[in-house]
Amino acid sequence: MIDVKDLCFDYPGKRALDHVSFTIEPHTITALVGPNGAGKTTLLRCLAALDSPMQGSIEMDSWDTERYPRKVHSICSYLSDFYGLYDDLTVSQILTFFAWSHDYQGNITELIEETAKRLDIWEYKNVSAGKLSRGLRQRLAIAQTIIHKPKILLLDEPASGLDPEARYNLSKLLITLQNEGMTLIVSSHILSELEDYCTHMIVLQEGKFVKQCALSDYQNNLKAITLRIEFTEDANRYLEIVKSLPNINIKTVDKQTLVIEFTGSSQEQHTLLKTLIEKQLPVMSIQEQKQRMQDVYISISEEKKKTKE
Repeated sequence: MIDVKDLCFDYPGKRALDHVSFTIEPHTITALVGPNGAGKTTLLRCLAALDSPMQGSIEMDSWDTERYPRKVHSICSYLSDFYGLYDDLTVSQILTFFAWSHDYQGNITELIEETAKRLDIWEYKNVSAGKLSRGLRQRLAIAQTIIHKPKILLLDEPASGLDPEARYNLSKLLITLQNEGMTLIVSSHILSELEDYCTHMIVLQEGKFVKQCALSDYQNNLKAITLRIEFTEDANRYLEIVKSLPNINIKTVDKQTLVIEFTGSSQEQHTLLKTLIEKQLPVMSIQEQKQRMQDVYISISEEKKKTKE
């Protein structure tokens, strides 16, 4: 468990974190989101026991970051947005060094091979870091972060520099780490990178805690669902008919596809489909679109604006 209470952090002339409090349950993947300057990186560095807050407390797996920073470093690993590598060392040497640094007691040779294969860099084990491409360097940085199998993993923009296939593999890796018992916090400006694997979300704005939610709970509590209706013909021809039906708000129309916001019950959704067929509309399919993380974030931001007004 991660427990943060009344956290404040100041830079000269600026408060980066302003009385931030939250609790993160074990074995979850939390997306840390917010605009530039919201305090995300500062918060991650405080959680990693690299920066000391001016006020408040942080417990990582029951260890206070101020009193026991060395212990926190042993159970927690942090990948910063701007990371460093030993360019003259090979991939294998770097991973060996980090395993030794964390006093890993198992078979280091097997550990290095396992970790390198997880990040698809095993074939580069004898290549020096300075000769790797940006994407391979990013994978190596992630590998050295997880080499000692920490309980808690903090990642700041982990997908930066990765190609689409590598990003997909990273998503699978993070889910695997969660299933193995790890607790993860991932910060990124690109919410589409987070929605495939995150279970929870914390929103920061201007250094202040805005909201924490389980993404599934937030979606289940929505008053409306989004339905995508596909026709065999131009959707514009049937726009007025669909618009006249109850519980419907038209969102977008694109060629043969109509996206609507539907506020009715599941029974009323059944009635909607039945009505479309009875009216002989050429419906090819109708399906619910799960709300994306970006939509959830925007909804939370709009709620915050309303409370200020």
